[in-house]
Amino acid sequence: MFDAFQGMEWVIIFLIVLLIFGPSKLPQLARGLGQAVYEFRRASRGLVEEEEKPAKTESKPEKPSIDEETLHKLAEKLGINTENKTKDELIKEIVAKLENKETGKEKAVIEVKTPKTG
Repeated sequence: MFDAFQGMEWVIIFLIVLLIFGPSKLPQLARGLGQAVYEFRRASRGLVEEEEKPAKTESKPEKPSIDEETLHKLAEKLGINTENKTKDELIKEIVAKLENKETGKEKAVIEVKTPKTG
């Protein structure tokens, strides 16, 4: 867009702007132009980020949050000792216990379905 203007054309444009606005208004005009360009670029980046954001959220599901009291009750029901353990430790133990139970159920189902010969 600005490739069509060369050195002398810019000087002429600057002189016309200087005559129209005067030397006292040029800093304010330049500052306003700079802020407008900044806001435009910031808004453009915001649109690009909004387009990329749904793709990121779809790829990684959010973890549900659970409060401490509910976590402790669940751990106690599963027979896990909750004393002096952090929330993360309790979550890991609960997940491990549930995975073991699911694996045990799968093994029981496989044993039931397998015909016994003898």
